[in-house]
Amino acid sequence: MSASNLTDTLIELMEIAGPTGQEEPVLSWCRERWSALGAEVTVTPVGNVLAHVAGKGPRLLIQGHADEIGFVVKSIDERGFVFLTDGQAGSRKIGERYPVGQTALIIGREKRVEGIFATATGHILSTLPGDSKPLTQNDCFVDIGARSRQEAESLGVHVGAGVVWNPPTRRLGSRIVGKAIDDRVALALMTHVLANIAGNDLAYDLTLAATVQEEIGLVGAFSLDRAGPFDLAIAIDNGPLADYPGVDLRELPVTLGSGPALVYKDSWAHYDRRIIYRLLDVAKRAGIPVQECIYPGFGSDGAALIRTGIPTALLALPTRYTHAPFEMLDEADLLGALDLLQAFVTTPAEPLPAGPS
Repeated sequence: MSASNLTDTLIELMEIAGPTGQEEPVLSWCRERWSALGAEVTVTPVGNVLAHVAGKGPRLLIQGHADEIGFVVKSIDERGFVFLTDGQAGSRKIGERYPVGQTALIIGREKRVEGIFATATGHILSTLPGDSKPLTQNDCFVDIGARSRQEAESLGVHVGAGVVWNPPTRRLGSRIVGKAIDDRVALALMTHVLANIAGNDLAYDLTLAATVQEEIGLVGAFSLDRAGPFDLAIAIDNGPLADYPGVDLRELPVTLGSGPALVYKDSWAHYDRRIIYRLLDVAKRAGIPVQECIYPGFGSDGAALIRTGIPTALLALPTRYTHAPFEMLDEADLLGALDLLQAFVTTPAEPLPAGPS
């Protein structure tokens, strides 16, 4: 499998709009692609998409989430400007999401509306008192070119509509830059594992899962135990790193281009060392570079899987500028993660030993 084919799949997925709560276009892509690759595809009541490939080994779940960072329309003023709230968990200020100046896509019930994230700028900004204060939710809005609320509504904008950044994905050398690397990278990897592994090569009974609503509290992943039982799981997500100005490699020794990362602990869970060590052994035998880390201020669906009783490891794809419209990934890490997953699912393995390591 070449890096370009896998990268093309990732870019295709990144450019699908699917914020939390409106993941259906992404889930539809998974259903169609995974069915075409011969997997038995099912959908859970909350919308999680599962692809099963029968095997004789332990029951392995590989999981990634379908939703992306986004916003939600909270109001439309009389002039037709669209005001937003955060589409994720918590009460983080909208200015922390780097929206200003980015293209926007509003996803209404029946229509999609393009616009731009905007705020006061230039000459106006220079006349405002206290212009150094952080942006609040009401300082930032989406301008769709409408002249009134009625016109905005006629175009398809309504309270509750999802909004995503809408930049084109770009390549900078071996790096891919754009929105929604988090977590379309997991879906791209699972798709290529499925494409490359013949059923009789599998050392596990394999289930792939694309889950919903990770960004607002691991919602879809918490129900996956009902699709099991599973003996072990690998959650795949992107993950922060510290190889650029303003961050400290002593705190987070992860860099672009040095291989996928195995995470021992984040803010939500300690991950299962029995699986981590098995992944490390597979990587060493196959000559696949990997990084090892602790992730402060981070959480993943893996924590939900552990809480429902599934031993889980977290495989992270090192990503600069996470939760921004300019996330950056290196193709070498992407291909390394695919090599590791393929080697893992084809390496004969006994059930995990009793008890955590």
